[in-house]
Amino acid sequence: MIIGIPVIGRSLRWGMIGGGATSQIGYIHRSAAQRDGNFTLLAGAFDSDAARGQAFGLALGVAPDRCYPDYQTLFAAEAGREDGIEAVSVATPNHTHFAICCAALNAGLHVVCEKPLCFTSEEAQELARLCQQQQKIVGVTYGYAGHQMIHQARAMIAGGALGDIRVVNMQFAHGFHHEAVELQNESTRWRVNPAYVGPSYVLGDLATHTLFLAKTMMPQLTIKRLLCNRQSFVTSRAPLEDNAFVMMEYDNGAVGTLWASAVNCGSMHGQKIRIIGARASLEWWDEQPNQLRYEVQGEPVRILERGMDYLHSGAREDDRIGGGHPEGLFEAWSNLYRRFALAMAATDRGDKAFLADFWYPDVHAGVTGVYWIERCVASADAGAEWVSW
Repeated sequence: MIIGIPVIGRSLRWGMIGGGATSQIGYIHRSAAQRDGNFTLLAGAFDSDAARGQAFGLALGVAPDRCYPDYQTLFAAEAGREDGIEAVSVATPNHTHFAICCAALNAGLHVVCEKPLCFTSEEAQELARLCQQQQKIVGVTYGYAGHQMIHQARAMIAGGALGDIRVVNMQFAHGFHHEAVELQNESTRWRVNPAYVGPSYVLGDLATHTLFLAKTMMPQLTIKRLLCNRQSFVTSRAPLEDNAFVMMEYDNGAVGTLWASAVNCGSMHGQKIRIIGARASLEWWDEQPNQLRYEVQGEPVRILERGMDYLHSGAREDDRIGGGHPEGLFEAWSNLYRRFALAMAATDRGDKAFLADFWYPDVHAGVTGVYWIERCVASADAGAEWVSW
């Protein structure tokens, strides 16, 4: 059970780019990173408005001389300090990710980045190359993958509880953007602007989360080809989609579907994944993240609960409190940041044996997400044609 002791015996010196007072996601980064003492926030360029960013950093307790106006100044100044940061989190709009991640890696820093990593697969491959060259990691915040029951599903599938996988049914379909909320909401406005988010909206913002959950549960499956059909029901968002359907064929003969939507009226979150095998099925819903539904044909439904002794040991590694107590998204993110710290430390000591068998959302997960978006857009723009992986 996790009890808040730093997993590498000390706290990593850490900074943030973005994540300021107007950020939707900055607080969860700070909470998750610092919850177990694995990271200490020492520096930041928190806002594109330098004065606003400095005021926010000071309110967080960051020293005045380490509240920087931009990431370039931060990296240069911190490199000249004996106590300079060792890692940085990037919580800025999508169009900035590639440049900031490149600069951070070239400055000798480990990186935790929001998804998508960048706009093109060529950029994503460049980040993977830089990680190898600089011997640093890029972790991607696919935060839902930090929930324990995702790893219970992974263990059950690997152990053959479902038999051969036949169908993968995925969705991330909420209703909060069923009308043009971006006209009044600044934090939503950039998410539907191609200049800031690239070639997609819900495919990149929502669907890649669920796609990564499927890959985490079933690392053995590889997509063979896919077909995408996307719509802009709020027409001012065109060419970006606010609804999309993707069909996929896998290399083992299984088939998959993924529905991504921001116009599913009445749905709070709507992220679900159901995996159907020849023997049984599993289903997980992020609004009830502490439960995993296990169904065997002809038998009563089993609801597996987080924190219980009957779970696989790998699913219990991230327990923060005993069974019966609910854990949520902040705990899931904290589990990821704990893994990021372990991966950073192992990389710095050159421990390839540890890293070879250690799971975390790494740069290659980010590369896959970017490539998947590209293939979906290519399919949709060709009139919903099948495209090869």
